[in-house]
Amino acid sequence: MGHKTPLFAEHVALGARMVPFGGWDMPLHYGSQVREHHRVRRDAGMFDVSHMLVIDLDGSGASTLLSRLLANDPARITVPVKALYSCMLNPRGGIIDDLILYIRGIGRYRLIVNAATAERDLAWMRHHTAGLAVTIRPRRDLAMIAVQGPNARAKAIDRLPEELREWSLELKSFWAAQQDDWFVSRTGYTGEDGYEIICPADEAPALWRGLQQAGVAPCGLGARDTLRLEAGLNLSGQDMDETVSPLESGLARTIAWEPADRDFIGRSALQAQREQGGPRRFVGLLLTDRGVLRGHQKVLSGGEPVGEITSGGFAPTLQRSIAFARVAPDIGAECRVLIRDRAVPARVVKPPFVRNGKPCIDL
Repeated sequence: MGHKTPLFAEHVALGARMVPFGGWDMPLHYGSQVREHHRVRRDAGMFDVSHMLVIDLDGSGASTLLSRLLANDPARITVPVKALYSCMLNPRGGIIDDLILYIRGIGRYRLIVNAATAERDLAWMRHHTAGLAVTIRPRRDLAMIAVQGPNARAKAIDRLPEELREWSLELKSFWAAQQDDWFVSRTGYTGEDGYEIICPADEAPALWRGLQQAGVAPCGLGARDTLRLEAGLNLSGQDMDETVSPLESGLARTIAWEPADRDFIGRSALQAQREQGGPRRFVGLLLTDRGVLRGHQKVLSGGEPVGEITSGGFAPTLQRSIAFARVAPDIGAECRVLIRDRAVPARVVKPPFVRNGKPCIDL
């Protein structure tokens, strides 16, 4: 048995199919993964993401620590409560984790890290605190619910504490509002608008039920995966890990090269890779024949292997099979994918595939 989020009983009561994920027992779906996917694209759905870890960092040394740990520059966010997406790297430039950073005030930060890497992330952070005045506090007393879709914010707003409603209505993308232990950010992992709501763990079940009463559909990991794939969003441990860099994972935007004297962990390895030219590209694939793209399938060009798929599947919004792949830099616009010993044609495209319910590529 895995760890259980504060919403475990709610999932069981709704008849969810529970599966292990990152050491947690999580809902895969509540009857139909495809129906849940479409609810998010067309209306509003919600996900229990309490398995992810909230980590608060406080103290005069917090900014120094984060500047050293993150490939993106924490100094880019100076006003509460602004968010920054970044990767945390090892000395070889490999991705320990991808995360979101918020500034909560002077010397006060918040990280949201992935469930499967949470304990490793904490150990890595603590290893680099020597000589710094910083407190690292994992917040397992909190829960998090992602409410996503074109109608998500409108349906969620009245379920927030009254003090947060006006602030939350005015939030721009990648900004947040906070009130005591409630924290509402306009972020997500689906390619749709919405909120990620952090609240005290003991208040999460009432929030979940209130959102359901407002017409927000419970959704599981299955829909979350197809939504994030369509939206061109990487999955930690699958599309990226400690053996690959952001430059090989479509995440060059998360690297802040300036100021040049900010010596973040992994910088020298990334600079060498950038100067030499990356050995692999991270691309999207659109299957142009029958079949389903899956992780670890080989990508061929001119009959020769040039890479492999990292994530793949059927895209309900597009009614086509799509994938991410790490391939040779000179792959060209067409390729083939080896599916059960059959070389099936595919187009090389630039993710995302879908944003705000609309295709971003030609079908």
